[in-house]
Amino acid sequence: MDCIKIALVDDHKMFREGIKSVLSDEKSIQLVAEAGNAEEIINSLSNCKIDVLITDISLPGMSGIELCRYAKIYCPQLKTLILSMHTDEEFVLDSVKSGASGYLSKETGHEELIYAIRKIAAGEIYFSHNISQTIIQAYRKDKKSTEVNPTEFLSQRELEVLKLYVEGFSNSEIAEKLFISVRTVESHKTHILQKTGLKSHVDLIKLAIKFKLTDL
Repeated sequence: MDCIKIALVDDHKMFREGIKSVLSDEKSIQLVAEAGNAEEIINSLSNCKIDVLITDISLPGMSGIELCRYAKIYCPQLKTLILSMHTDEEFVLDSVKSGASGYLSKETGHEELIYAIRKIAAGEIYFSHNISQTIIQAYRKDKKSTEVNPTEFLSQRELEVLKLYVEGFSNSEIAEKLFISVRTVESHKTHILQKTGLKSHVDLIKLAIKFKLTDL
């Protein structure tokens, strides 16, 4: 990807200006659209080739979570990064269920924001540490998780891929560690989802933690 094209939605102009300033220093990232509410940005999503949508949750009118859900349906190739002051469980889980590829607190530093954008644009997911902890805590309270131990039906290689993925390694890093291609890693992830009957990578993280497939 030569240049990552960004759309930014936040109802605070000063905050948008701050993000624009950060992104302006990155030659490989270009802000091509911005708005103060979700409705304003929707036309840009359809008219521009945008790679990553960055949105707050609290917006006038349509919320950032609703915008994320809209993007998932009408712009399925678009990746959404939530950037919000809300870090409690309800907002985090609703965002993930709505299709967000990442979630950062507005207190996140500039370097982590750029790192997250690049990860998400490359097809990965990215959650800051405190958000990951929120997801883990939510899992621990979840009494409806599957009771079938994945070691009973996943292959050894699939378990290796799952463990490395949950520990935060990208597809390319997993491929390098296991001496396989990135495409093979992606194929293993698809098979793992199919075998477990789960719908998202967040559910895979919960599953791995439940059955202690990782030291997280």
